[in-house]
Amino acid sequence: MYDYDQSTAFLGEWGPFQRLIFFLLSASIIPNGFNGLSAVFLIDTPEHRCRVPASANLSREWLNASIPLEERGRRQVPSRCRRYSLEALANFSARNLVPGRDVNLSQVEQEKCLDGWEYSREPYLSTIVSEWDLVCENDWKAPLTTSLFFVGVLIGSFVSGQLSDRFGRKNVLFVTMGVQTGFSFLQIFSTTWEMFSILFLIVGIGQISNYVAAFVLGTEILGKSVRIIYCTLGVCIFYAFGYMLLPLCAYFIRDWRMLLVALTIPGLLYVPLWWFIPESPRWLLSQGKIKEAEDIIRKAAEMNHVAAPDVIFDLIELQDVNSQDQRSYSILDLVRTQNIRSITIMCVILWMVISIGYFGLSLDTPNLHGDIYLNCFLSAIIEVPAYTISWLLLHYLPRRYSMAGVLFLGGCVLLFIQLVPAYLTVFSVTLVMIGKFGITASFSMVYVYTAELYPTVVRNMGVGASSMASRFGSILSPYFVYLGAYDRFLPYILMGSLTVLAGIVTLFLPESYGMPLPDTIEQMLRVKGINYRNTSKSKNTLKDEEENSVIIKGTTF
Repeated sequence: MYDYDQSTAFLGEWGPFQRLIFFLLSASIIPNGFNGLSAVFLIDTPEHRCRVPASANLSREWLNASIPLEERGRRQVPSRCRRYSLEALANFSARNLVPGRDVNLSQVEQEKCLDGWEYSREPYLSTIVSEWDLVCENDWKAPLTTSLFFVGVLIGSFVSGQLSDRFGRKNVLFVTMGVQTGFSFLQIFSTTWEMFSILFLIVGIGQISNYVAAFVLGTEILGKSVRIIYCTLGVCIFYAFGYMLLPLCAYFIRDWRMLLVALTIPGLLYVPLWWFIPESPRWLLSQGKIKEAEDIIRKAAEMNHVAAPDVIFDLIELQDVNSQDQRSYSILDLVRTQNIRSITIMCVILWMVISIGYFGLSLDTPNLHGDIYLNCFLSAIIEVPAYTISWLLLHYLPRRYSMAGVLFLGGCVLLFIQLVPAYLTVFSVTLVMIGKFGITASFSMVYVYTAELYPTVVRNMGVGASSMASRFGSILSPYFVYLGAYDRFLPYILMGSLTVLAGIVTLFLPESYGMPLPDTIEQMLRVKGINYRNTSKSKNTLKDEEENSVIIKGTTF
């Protein structure tokens, strides 16, 4: 089979060309960090109460007593969605009666917020919730807005791979960056909640498509050793840097429209990268554009100060590879045998639960004790050590126990939060961040683990199906946060329980650390505890395994 890496080995692994591609593509991920989680500040619900119009003609005493109290968070606070009947209060006020002394307020009729709401100007000047009154009977619209963004991510996951295969990695990367930036800018001019939500969905399509294109472009241009670091540290940590910028911008810009302006402008800075980031030579070769691919490699050789051979890609060898007949596989092959079916089911559960936990905790930062901006920044910065630790675990420890360990860590601390006394607010926030650390580390590791479990013939489909499950998890995550309005600890109990369950599921997966990558379904590692009728292997299968018995330490791509 034609070996691209061998043909381009003369470039070296870490020359000026590779360093340029590594940092530029990693930097292109930064906007994904603050655009993907901008809902934390754009769609947060400020404190609010029913508006009492000046035309109600209430005395100061009755105006102060016009909102009934309700229990929330074990405290008596003014109701957000009810007020006392203004007609009754106006009657009491006209008769100079005193609330609480002359009138028992518990017996006064209540009514909805017929004149709208008054919103606190702290910590925000405005959000889309205060803009379009997404509270009380309409409070379901706030989590739906975030879910629609993740629906866009789901759609983008479907189409991004096909688009980049057809039109090229570079073209799709820059077009989808333009979609993300352009439609984020259009959101500023939204006049209705419906308009904002539809545009947010399109932003989600561009966001994931840009991410996937940059990920694939980097893995196809960079060499094997650099590819590992790029996929586990480069992309993830630069995403975390973008996430860190979000609370910093939001702290200084408290109006949602102006915040969107600040988050959109950096997208324009990436336009000049078009002249520095090349198309994937691998993709050009697959399209038969050999001269264009060789031109890119020769420019890279010149940048790395090495001499390129006269012939880099042999036309005859490429034609032989492209003309080989290969058996086609379908999505049904992921459930065809008992072994691969078990692995697929467990991977789908893992990806969905991890996604619920990651995005649930990220979106829940406004509900934590203390300063919202500091909490969001801590939630972002904790991802840097999480990605670093996951990279070390992937290199030196077994996959199964590493994954289960970080999932048990994340899940157990989330379950423990409900036992922390209310006055230990700093300790509670610390536990949430430890939970975020564990779940983020597992999110980084599950990509590698899943890719190693599936054989070459269905690896893309296996990782794609698992990734699709995570998109459904992200769509559900805003509603886990929404449950906190009914019980503050319920989101943590649910996410913690599911995360511990995912850790238990991980222990049933086969161990792939130090094992050769399977090429066929027959060569897949076996799930323990399943009885297989035919455990004998044919001579051909054994011969194939011997030929492919390359032990890959650490992350494998």
